[in-house]
Amino acid sequence: MRVLVTGAFGNLGQPVVEQLIRAGHRVRAFDLDSRPNRKAARRFGQDLEVVWGSLTSEEDIARAVEGQEAVIHLAFVLPYLSATGVSSETEPRWARDINVGGTRRLLNALRAMPQPARILFTSSLHVYGQTREQQPYRQVDDPVAPTDHYSHHKIICETLVKRSQLQWTIFRLGASLPARLILDKAMFEVPLDTRIEFVHASDVALAISNALDNDAVWGQIWNIGGGPECQLMQGDMVRSVLDCVGVGMLPESAFGHEPFPTDWLDTTESQRWLRFQYHTLKDYLDDVRAKLGPARGLLKVVSPLVRAYLLFVAANARLH
Repeated sequence: MRVLVTGAFGNLGQPVVEQLIRAGHRVRAFDLDSRPNRKAARRFGQDLEVVWGSLTSEEDIARAVEGQEAVIHLAFVLPYLSATGVSSETEPRWARDINVGGTRRLLNALRAMPQPARILFTSSLHVYGQTREQQPYRQVDDPVAPTDHYSHHKIICETLVKRSQLQWTIFRLGASLPARLILDKAMFEVPLDTRIEFVHASDVALAISNALDNDAVWGQIWNIGGGPECQLMQGDMVRSVLDCVGVGMLPESAFGHEPFPTDWLDTTESQRWLRFQYHTLKDYLDDVRAKLGPARGLLKVVSPLVRAYLLFVAANARLH
């Protein structure tokens, strides 16, 4: 199948591209033309076709979708760790033009195709809002309750996709962590007693790939989380990551106390239909160790400095 992946060189995009190529699909990447993205693209060689462009350009999008049978729409400006370096929360108008405007332009381009491609849109568990006072687990028919610009944009895009008259499916993803998360203020804004569902990027990629071969999952919304072994408390997850890199857990005072929009997900049906849950947090930690390599030993040596830096980041997060 000819498959377009938007945001192909992001944290999630690269595992998705890898999995689709492995599954035998003819993959086209659509992403911003930047030095890091060109470096990522070279890794795939001749196995990947690349169209450089922006979701703000109707012409770029039209070139990208031409001849495609399916679109995996990952590209989105995030609250944290955005590939653009800008947060959806600090630049909401700009982010909305890319997130909502870009999705609308993409859907228009698909409808204009002689044979419209189907679209898989990746949403987020954040759309359920702050649910810590409710009993787990979040179901796909639970009410949505946006708490920030990012989740509001996701909910608008879900509605656009469902009303598009195209063949669609929506995946609400759990927390898929990049290795550099420990250096971001996001980890300090989540209270340690918050329920959070981890999902490995490789499992998300497998779910997406399997969806392309399963007509039964289209026209529906699915929770995509890691499953029971990945249903954690934020404190346990953060402790595991910080111990993994040799820094050690920080004091409780470093972390926030305001409710945060994460929870455990009911993935019974998505696992039954998509068969994707193979990894746990342990696999992610193994990935982090491999990525750090010899630098992990150095981190242990300079851990007091790293801890001081992280405490500074934590204090800054509380001020903002």
